[in-house]
Amino acid sequence: MKITRTLATCTTPDGARLTLHEHDGHHFLKVAGLQLMSTTASASEEQMAELACARLPARPRILIGGLGFGFTLKRVLALTGKDAVVEVAELLPEVVAWNREFLSEVNGKLLDEPRVRIHVGDVHDLLGPHSGRYHAILLDVDNGPDPFVQKGNERLYTGAGIKRVKAALEPGGRVIFWSAHPDKAFARTLEGSFKHVECISAKAYPQAKRFTHTLFVADRD
Repeated sequence: MKITRTLATCTTPDGARLTLHEHDGHHFLKVAGLQLMSTTASASEEQMAELACARLPARPRILIGGLGFGFTLKRVLALTGKDAVVEVAELLPEVVAWNREFLSEVNGKLLDEPRVRIHVGDVHDLLGPHSGRYHAILLDVDNGPDPFVQKGNERLYTGAGIKRVKAALEPGGRVIFWSAHPDKAFARTLEGSFKHVECISAKAYPQAKRFTHTLFVADRD
């Protein structure tokens, strides 16, 4: 029988226990004992990257909110050229450290790729009218509009948070919000700031029979 190993633990800003596990070559991240993500289910993160990169200029600047296991970052790098700048904001320094220490053979080595800039801190602080402008913003900071990891993440999904995101986008830029579930109220809030909003169902892994996740795509005029 193959055992599950606990590789590392830390405490989130809200006081919950965050744990990194390995079982049979796969890795899992849990919050308070509940699974947050795994290396076995990355299809929706990769799809998010593909949608974000579908309309980029030649020298794009991209912001990814939430490092996770690095699958979104990996796909963005695969779809952009050598002149791209990809910034990644990760709230928890432990997640960055774990990617380098325990997940180097997953996607951890990408953190030191020349096109990548790692910011340890809240992605909210990189947004707004006085921030640099991005051609694409990918936000996978929590479970979606209903936060799971940190209560403060919900401010990104309010009307004020969405306006802050829009202000950080170049004209013609695109933002994508990842969510573990559909949310009609959030879609309506997005439509209050963006003329073109699309809610796209996504699978956790390619062979999945059901679409369990939602990608909220909004384009700035």
